[in-house]
Amino acid sequence: MALSDQQLERYARHILMPEIGGAGQQKLMNAKVLVIGAGGLGSPVLMYLAAAGIGTIGIVDDDSVDLSNLQRQIIHATDDIGRAKAVSAKETIAGLNPDVDVVVYEERFSAGNSARIIADFDLVVDGSDNFTTRFLVNDSCYLAGKTLVSAAINRFDAQLSTYKAHLGNEYPCYRCIFPEAPPPGTVPTCAEAGVMGALCGTLGSLQANEVIKEITGAGTSLAGQLLIVDGLDTTFRKVKVRPDPKCALCSDQATITDLSAHAA
Repeated sequence: MALSDQQLERYARHILMPEIGGAGQQKLMNAKVLVIGAGGLGSPVLMYLAAAGIGTIGIVDDDSVDLSNLQRQIIHATDDIGRAKAVSAKETIAGLNPDVDVVVYEERFSAGNSARIIADFDLVVDGSDNFTTRFLVNDSCYLAGKTLVSAAINRFDAQLSTYKAHLGNEYPCYRCIFPEAPPPGTVPTCAEAGVMGALCGTLGSLQANEVIKEITGAGTSLAGQLLIVDGLDTTFRKVKVRPDPKCALCSDQATITDLSAHAA
């Protein structure tokens, strides 16, 4: 389907770039992307994916907007305090780009619902704020054959990568780098240690950039590399990461074949 005159104007700055062009914009408009979490990372991800014209965006979040969220969760406003984050985010997206179809899941992402939710989407973005969910999302995406763009942030430190081990053993999954979650209490949460709001915007924007690259085929995939960001030093470095030949999820010696461990 050809782009309308209004779409040609809205996405003109994408279409001008040969790496995207009209064909790439069509791919974005046909894509279905699931974003887990409408918080610090999810907010900029959702806004930039909507602005880019992603055809269908899913939002998974069972939380409501709190005053302390507004320092970084820019998709919500003061008037949204007390409202469901997923609903607030959907309304903001509608105001930004009404052509985007938004599917809301006002529920916590879990072993019981992950397969159902993920099935309808091409690619998943993890904007969660805890290790339990990150491992569940990674395992769910691998088992469902979905590419995952995942980021994490704490205080001034952050990391980002793309995981698509389901496409070949040359790619690592999240567990290849982080085999298991640290013991409870050893890594402070953002609520305990704080988080730089502006850095959430930086990482969320980079997540959206990687999603657009994966959909359009532009540039070089971040799969197989881990981007490490030091916000205090303003340094970015990429570390090459390889598949773990003994990974519990994606290796020939895998012991994780379903999500039963997450259901405990």
